[in-house]
Amino acid sequence: MASVIMVGMEEWNQATIAAFRQDLLSWYDQEGRSELPWRRDTDPYRVLVSELMLQQTRVETVKDYFVRFMTALPTVQDLAAAPEDQVLKLWEGLGYYSRARNLHKAAKVVVDELDGHWPASYDDLLTLPGVGPYTAAAIASISFGEVVPAIDGNFFRVFSRLLKIDADIAQPKTRKIFYQAIAPIVDPERPGDFNQAIMDLGSTYMKADQPDSAHSPVKAYNAAYRDGVEDAYPVKSKKKKPVRQVYQAQVAYDEQGRLLYEQRPAQGLLANFWTLPLRPVDSVEALAGQQLTTKPVTHVFTHRKWEIWLVALPATEPLAANQAFLSPAEQAALSLPTLQHKLLKKIDELVAAGSLFL
Repeated sequence: MASVIMVGMEEWNQATIAAFRQDLLSWYDQEGRSELPWRRDTDPYRVLVSELMLQQTRVETVKDYFVRFMTALPTVQDLAAAPEDQVLKLWEGLGYYSRARNLHKAAKVVVDELDGHWPASYDDLLTLPGVGPYTAAAIASISFGEVVPAIDGNFFRVFSRLLKIDADIAQPKTRKIFYQAIAPIVDPERPGDFNQAIMDLGSTYMKADQPDSAHSPVKAYNAAYRDGVEDAYPVKSKKKKPVRQVYQAQVAYDEQGRLLYEQRPAQGLLANFWTLPLRPVDSVEALAGQQLTTKPVTHVFTHRKWEIWLVALPATEPLAANQAFLSPAEQAALSLPTLQHKLLKKIDELVAAGSLFL
């Protein structure tokens, strides 16, 4: 290895790298978030479940979900044998349900195709459904000791500031730039702890907003803070606004007071989930005189923003093959997406206000 590693605008020699590792891991040993339930051991199953849950979801929210999930399905064999409905019900409320389906598929691969033996390397872990570069690196380093950086948003933010890396993190090619810069810095003796320490650092002293770099355990290595330009890092081009799409949600009850549901197609957003019948419309004006609400229910996906207006319709027969009237108990037994819970809440508000009569 070269005596000087060029990273961004900074030059860290081996002495600096060694000192950084020691300061980071000493802090982690004293102040790291050891209370997180998925850090009680390094079982790859626990790491996989936690990492998939943590995608797009706050740590505080995930804690209870993780404990509930692991209580119900404590081993990868239990998950592989579980019906999908149970997995989705345990996941209910976390959103981004493709994560749950991929987790289920990955468990089946480990159990059914690999005889319960986990892929132990970064490259092999990438072959599991739903496991991308970050998740593979997290499992490889934490569970199997592979010296590889688990590059996520925390890594981008922390190391762009430490090393003043000017590459745009919104560009896919930038991951390679960060990988090449960070890989030589990962502690070879404790790669899993190193990666988790960076995660903790990114959620405390080096947060996106209002960082406390003055008291950071790695203040001495923070080039952006030293130069007074921390707010400029990480470099990130603005996301495009999600495309607005208008829908009507049909509200219909039968004589027994059961609510009309419809199972969505097997492909696309909210695949296979049961929701109110949703129909796209060209504009809100097309619903004039029909909608029950003065404000729509909104739900944002990664690239789309759904604006949903509730419309009361009489119960009609016959129902389509993908439709059914469901009682409250039948609804509670299903795994319902967050969007449907929003719609049910709005219906409850309309009933309470006397705007909708059952």
